[in-house]
Amino acid sequence: MIDWGAFVVVFIAAFLGATVIVSTYALGIRLLTISGRTPIVTPAEFTDAITVISPAEAKAAAKKAAKAAKKSPLTDGQKQAAFIGAWSCFVFSALSVLVGIFLIVPALHRFLGIA
Repeated sequence: MIDWGAFVVVFIAAFLGATVIVSTYALGIRLLTISGRTPIVTPAEFTDAITVISPAEAKAAAKKAAKAAKKSPLTDGQKQAAFIGAWSCFVFSALSVLVGIFLIVPALHRFLGIA
């Protein structure tokens, strides 16, 4: 017989875990942008596919990001706090993923003597 209660508990835990990790990462991207350090992705060329963006578009995006950073109403201290908060979010997201992998893979438990 299927234990539906356990199934629902696992589903809710997985859903909440994924939501927390994705939300924390998104908050980190937002704080990184607020701090004036907008992540610009350089053009990627694929061997058998199209170019994602042209170099001219990448240059225009970098120029637009620099212009937006100059117009920021935040003080340097607030920008630094946003930068620290962004990296804190990234570290939390990465650690959450690593803990999840650790919990899923029983072979890793032997390294800490938990098994």
